[in-house]
Amino acid sequence: MMKLRCRAKTQPGSAIGSVLHGKLCCRARTQPGSAIGSVLSVILCVMMAFYPMCACAETSENLELYARSAVLMDGGSGRVLYDKDGDTPLPMASTTKIMTCILALEAMADGTDIICTVSGNASAQPQVKLGMVEGDTFYLSDLLYSLMLESHNDTAVCVAEAVAGSVEDFAALMNEKAVEIGCTQTWYITPNGLDAEDENGVHHTTAHDLALVMRYCLRTSPQKEEFLAVTRTASYTFTNLSGTRTYSCTNHNAFLNLMDGALSGKTGYTAQAGYCYVGALERDGKLLIVALLACGWPNNKGYKWSDTKKLMNYGLSAFELRDITNLTASEANLDVRTEDIAVTNGQQESVTTVLDEPDPTPVLMRAEEEIEIRMEMLRTLEAPVQDGTQVGLVHYLVDGEEYAVTSILTAGAVKERTWLYCLRKLTEQYFL
Repeated sequence: MMKLRCRAKTQPGSAIGSVLHGKLCCRARTQPGSAIGSVLSVILCVMMAFYPMCACAETSENLELYARSAVLMDGGSGRVLYDKDGDTPLPMASTTKIMTCILALEAMADGTDIICTVSGNASAQPQVKLGMVEGDTFYLSDLLYSLMLESHNDTAVCVAEAVAGSVEDFAALMNEKAVEIGCTQTWYITPNGLDAEDENGVHHTTAHDLALVMRYCLRTSPQKEEFLAVTRTASYTFTNLSGTRTYSCTNHNAFLNLMDGALSGKTGYTAQAGYCYVGALERDGKLLIVALLACGWPNNKGYKWSDTKKLMNYGLSAFELRDITNLTASEANLDVRTEDIAVTNGQQESVTTVLDEPDPTPVLMRAEEEIEIRMEMLRTLEAPVQDGTQVGLVHYLVDGEEYAVTSILTAGAVKERTWLYCLRKLTEQYFL
C-alpha cells in the first residue's frame, strides 16, 4: 500500500491546523478476456482546519438594524455575511423592477431595440407613473430609465407587455428566471411590485433571494454592463417615437452619493411592504450587496439608508478576501496491482495523481474563520487506467458551505495485464 500525503499551503502568516495522512490502495484483477470490473469502495473524506473555530458571521454581531429582514452578501461568492431573518418571505415593492429591467435587457441582447405600444392597462396604473397615453409608442431602451430612475409603474407594465405579450406571461418569465438564479422563496405577480395576490400567494421575496437577484444582475447576466449603465445614470431625457412628448428622469437612488464605491440599487415602497432597498457597493476588490425588506413606514424614510451604510461598513471592516483554493494537495501514488501469476515477487504498477488546477475563488471571510478541505478518493481502481482519469474530488468550504470543487486526476496510465502483456514483459526481462 502507498500512503496518500496531503499538504496544504495557506496565505503568509497563517498557521496550518493539521496534516492528515490516509492510505490508498488501487487493485486490479485481470484474466484473459475478462471485462474491466467496477470501481469499488468510494469516498474517503479528509478534513483539514486552518483557523480556529468562530461563530457564524450572522450571529457574531448585533447591528441593531431597523429593517425587519436584512442580508449582507458577498457579491463575488454569494456568501451571506450577515443575516437578520433573511429567509422570511415579505412583499418587496419596487425592488421587483430589477428583475423587470434585466429581463428586458436580455430580450434586447442581440442589439435590436423593441418598440413598446402603451395599452390601456399600462396607462391605468397608479402613481408613481410616467403619464403614458394609450396607443403611444416608445423604444424599450428609453423606458428602462423611466423604470429604474423614477420607478414608474405604468412603464413597468408597458415593458412587460412589449417583452412577453402580457403581464401574466412576463410574470411567468420572472418566476422562471428566479428559479434559475437560485431563489427558493420568491413569487412574482406584477412587473412593478405593487401589492398583489393570486392563488399562489402574495407578491413576495426574501432578503436573501433579493440579494441573489441583484448579484445576478451585476455578475452573471450577459447584460450586466447594460444594467449598470442604466442604474448608475444620474438623469435621462427621451421622447415618444413620434417626438410629440418629452420626458425627463432623475435617479432617486440616494445611496449612489452616500458612500464611495456605491454601484447600483433600487428603492421600493408600498403600504404592505414598507420601505425596501437593494443596493451594491464595490471597494478594495470587495463587492457587497445589501437587501432590506420592511425597513420602516412613512416618517421613517431614511431608515433604509442608515441600515445600508451600517451593513456596508460592517462588510468593509470585518471581512477580507481570501482565495480559498490556494491550498495545494500533494501528489499521491495509486497502486494498480493484479493477482495474475505474471506479477509475482511483489511487482506493481503505479500511477501518479495530481490536483487539477482550481479556478481562483476569492471569498470574503473574517480573519479568524476556518477553511476546510474535504477530499473524496477512490480506494480501488481496475486496470487499464487512462491518463487524466478522475479519481477524486477536493471540496473547498467556509463555515460548512461549499464554494469551489476541483478534480484529482491520474497523471499517467496503467495498461491491463493481459497474457500478451505479461509475455512481452517476461521476454523483455529475461531474454532482452
